[in-house]
Amino acid sequence: MVEIISGEKGKGKTKYLLDKVNTDIKKVDGSVVYIDKNTKHMYELDSKIRLINMGDYPIDTTDEFLGFLSGVLSQNSDIQEVFLDSFLTVSYINDNDDFSAALDKLDKVCNMFNVKFVLSVSKNEKDLPDDAKGKIIVSL
Repeated sequence: MVEIISGEKGKGKTKYLLDKVNTDIKKVDGSVVYIDKNTKHMYELDSKIRLINMGDYPIDTTDEFLGFLSGVLSQNSDIQEVFLDSFLTVSYINDNDDFSAALDKLDKVCNMFNVKFVLSVSKNEKDLPDDAKGKIIVSL
């Protein structure tokens, strides 16, 4: 399952995402991963959550990012949830067509590996593609 937290920059998406990941870690049996563009929020995460700083990796395209994400999942079959802050930035998505294609791939990964993705997306709900609107859990 893919869930989306949408809203313009500065509306509180990251705070909501951090609260959700810190709550969810108490409910899951497996592992939880938090992917961000830097380590700014490292000390706000429960110590059981694995933080991945995308700034540490030489990734420049959406396909490279999705390949990287598959590699993360292949290294730990216990991962149940992946939280992606600043999703459009870390995944190099520039338009709604790229976003829809990435969502389609994430849905396939969810079904194959029984993983939930929670994305923070810096766009208003009305500006998202139609296939993303049904995945929105919070619009700020």
